[in-house]
Amino acid sequence: MINIAIAEDHLYSRKALEEKLAAYSDISIIYTTSNGLEMLARLAENDAVDLIMMDIEMPLMNGIEATEKIKQQHPHVKIMMITIYDDDEYIFEAIKAGSDSYILKDTKADKIYEAISDTLNGGAVMSPSIALKTLQFLKNTNSPKISSPASNISLSERENEILIQLTKGFSNKIIAGNLFISPFTVKRHIENIYQKLQAHNRIELLENARKNGLI
Repeated sequence: MINIAIAEDHLYSRKALEEKLAAYSDISIIYTTSNGLEMLARLAENDAVDLIMMDIEMPLMNGIEATEKIKQQHPHVKIMMITIYDDDEYIFEAIKAGSDSYILKDTKADKIYEAISDTLNGGAVMSPSIALKTLQFLKNTNSPKISSPASNISLSERENEILIQLTKGFSNKIIAGNLFISPFTVKRHIENIYQKLQAHNRIELLENARKNGLI
């Protein structure tokens, strides 16, 4: 029997996922939660879980932050991000956090079951559109890059605050709430940080920030 846990704050999406998995007799959904913090609490009580299906955008603790903590505390548990997002910043932040696979919510039941099996067997499954973005990113990392010397990079106090938030894998919306500013202001500051660090996505931004001693 494959023991599955689900972290998903939207009831409709959670029920849809449960219905997709109900067709498979070897899958048992042992518990569901509505955020990453609740998932950590349930794992502390019972971590006899083979795989967690993790949403990204959730209240209290998002899926990326929860994934990082779970991988530290329960390294045997596989984590599959299942989300509506296929943009590169979410993909690579999820990978950095330690997710094992990444599929979209509109994936058909048989493909989800196949992805679960492959992940438990040591594979790293991605929906096609996500795999394409990943390949494009890897190709881009092989091209020459010009790095600015650390002494030439200066972030404002607000930009440094946002950079710290980015290292935790927070979305723009959550950063805005944490810093009591608008999402538009967060977006503008992030664009400035991207330009200063000559980065094109969040994983590259964080790598360049580390290289330049900013985090």
